[in-house]
Amino acid sequence: MFRVFRTFGLALGLLGGVVAAQAPEFAQQYAQRLGGAVDELRRQVAVLESDAQASGTTREGAVDRLRTNPDQLVARRGEAAQADIARLARLSAQQQALTSATSPLGKVVAMLRDPDVPVAQAAYRDFSPAVPTNADGLAAGLIGFLTAWGGARVLSDLGLRLVRRRPRTTTRTA
Repeated sequence: MFRVFRTFGLALGLLGGVVAAQAPEFAQQYAQRLGGAVDELRRQVAVLESDAQASGTTREGAVDRLRTNPDQLVARRGEAAQADIARLARLSAQQQALTSATSPLGKVVAMLRDPDVPVAQAAYRDFSPAVPTNADGLAAGLIGFLTAWGGARVLSDLGLRLVRRRPRTTTRTA
């Protein structure tokens, strides 16, 4: 029975390693999507700034004029513009954090700190697993293996101890 738990733990460890090794590739694909989102938001904000300047106002002034407009459609566009500006700031900060990540698995950690959910969902939908051929992928795989294998090992040891401690009851039939 102990062999079964060891084999299961090893298999679970290998599975954990394979899954964890995908984290750097997912972070890479996430960073690419993030870059596309940042580029599009920059384009939208640049158009707003250009329109504001042509109207003799600032970006903030244009957003305020839109938001306070009595026409609901125009006011909603003002709210959307304000949300786009705030999202651009958040995504640009995360893009900078991903770019400046220098430690092993740093991009994965930077991504996990404050992911943009729509970007992460889009990256997940189109995610293509890859064989880890760089140090980050191999390190993530090793961490995943050790975590899954170690967790299975601890749980199996606890389970075996509980089984061994139970007193056996025998029933006699007359």
